[in-house]
Amino acid sequence: MILADKIMKLRKQSGWSQEDLALKLNVSRQSVSKWESASSIPDLNRIINLSDIFGVSTDYLLKDEVEVVETVGVDKEPGVRKASLEETTRYVEDKLESARITAKGVFLILCSAMPMMILLAMATQDDFPINSGLAAGIGILILLVVVSISVGFFLKASQLGQETGFIDDGDFDLEYGVHGVFKDKLSKYSSRYVILSALSVALFITCPVPLIISAVLESSDFILLMMVAVLFFMVAVGVYLIVPVGARQSAYKCILQEGEYSANRRSENKRVEKLAAFYWPLVVAIYIGWSFITMDWGRSWIVWPIAGVGFAAFVGLIGLFEKE
Repeated sequence: MILADKIMKLRKQSGWSQEDLALKLNVSRQSVSKWESASSIPDLNRIINLSDIFGVSTDYLLKDEVEVVETVGVDKEPGVRKASLEETTRYVEDKLESARITAKGVFLILCSAMPMMILLAMATQDDFPINSGLAAGIGILILLVVVSISVGFFLKASQLGQETGFIDDGDFDLEYGVHGVFKDKLSKYSSRYVILSALSVALFITCPVPLIISAVLESSDFILLMMVAVLFFMVAVGVYLIVPVGARQSAYKCILQEGEYSANRRSENKRVEKLAAFYWPLVVAIYIGWSFITMDWGRSWIVWPIAGVGFAAFVGLIGLFEKE
């Protein structure tokens, strides 16, 4: 197979038009057309660019006698499973769907305390028909029901992605053309990821501001409890935004085996995941327990920034021990 046929074959397997490939190489569509019709031959720099874009070796492109695609990157042991474009696309779709379902469950859990906060706030008003004890009881009942529904979301999310779970383990190689496709997808998605991540972080940072202002102004218990409900809602919205976009970004990097999904960082990530699974439920339990025991919602929010810094410190220690 000659170079012209290989370029055309790889382009079509990647799902690109001649215009798409020309744009990626910063050349005209006519140039790509001439290459594929064997009217001209790309120079050495273009050959290298084609190798990077399609994820194949330059030997495969330049040597007519080489018919088997030689992918570039880290060599894998013989017998390692090859991930096709269909499998990797299915992997991303499953991860995104699982993330959306998980985000709904987390959103409900974070909002589950809001009815109790609102009822307790209303109970501080003289004309409200129920007292604070009954309000707390009704609020806890609603919380338990909502958490039960959330667990159903989590169980449903855990059932997705079983067929493509081998990609999470990292013990795979990509079929030719797949690397270039997802490299391009990651590049195009980066701007959206940055925007939504920044919006989510802004919500996380500013969520305690209304409560802090109310506490400084020595507002009534009604206002303080309502601001606690607002805090929970802002955190819930932030999580609902960040989980799906983070899942898509992570799925792309996992397929490309870049960043935190490179071979030398996978073991560290597994330790961090195990820590997070224990750490954050404990933080939530401490926050809710302290808040209800002291009923000082204007100060108990300090648990969250301390917990965030503490988690970062633990992750840093994990990395230090890993290096040692």
